[in-house]
Amino acid sequence: MHDQPQLLLFDIFGTVVDWHGSIVRELTALHPEVDADAFALAWRAAYRPSMERVMSGAQPWTRLDELHRASLDALLPRFGLAHLDDAQRRHLNGVWHRLDPWPDSVAGLTRLKSRFTIASLSNGNLGLLTNMAKRAGLPWDCVLSAEVFKAYKPDPAVYLGAARVFDLDPARAMLVAAHHDDLAAARACGLQTAYIERPLEFGARQPKDVSPEPANTMHARSITHLADLFGCPV
Repeated sequence: MHDQPQLLLFDIFGTVVDWHGSIVRELTALHPEVDADAFALAWRAAYRPSMERVMSGAQPWTRLDELHRASLDALLPRFGLAHLDDAQRRHLNGVWHRLDPWPDSVAGLTRLKSRFTIASLSNGNLGLLTNMAKRAGLPWDCVLSAEVFKAYKPDPAVYLGAARVFDLDPARAMLVAAHHDDLAAARACGLQTAYIERPLEFGARQPKDVSPEPANTMHARSITHLADLFGCPV
């Protein structure tokens, strides 16, 4: 039996906000001729390789905004959008700051905040996460980012650094995420873990397997369900 955590750290992309649906909606409005589903998936597919170049030392520390922009510039010709000028590209790249929360996110976080310290723990940079929270009404006590630790998840420096910010033993912190690899890396650092089911993270064409992983401390259908499991007041 685990002691209840004091700190809940939230992965953001896919866990708290719907990156796929948000990009599809925005791109469809701007460029209806483009297959927005394929575009969103291709842009996201560049996410991990771009961070791995930084973590391997092949590229100096680079914020996610810049990594997203480089991936976008490489992607546009494939989708017939090579003609976009710099202002249009900057605007489109900013979609990551404008991602919409899942319907349960704000209510669930608000309930959890009544009992725990809640913070983001994302590979997104500080400006991106702050702008996103402001627009979406995400009620963080603290915005933490890989940028603070100059390392990208799953580097242990991120998980251990977040616990250290609050002067907590890692076992008193819990990572909440919709990704088993992120949770496994956090567990390896001694954190508790909670899995959130997001079957439509990659869109309706690619439903995700959300089967439980027994190693996780908790498994919830949504963030409001996690608040229910913790007995947080409605």
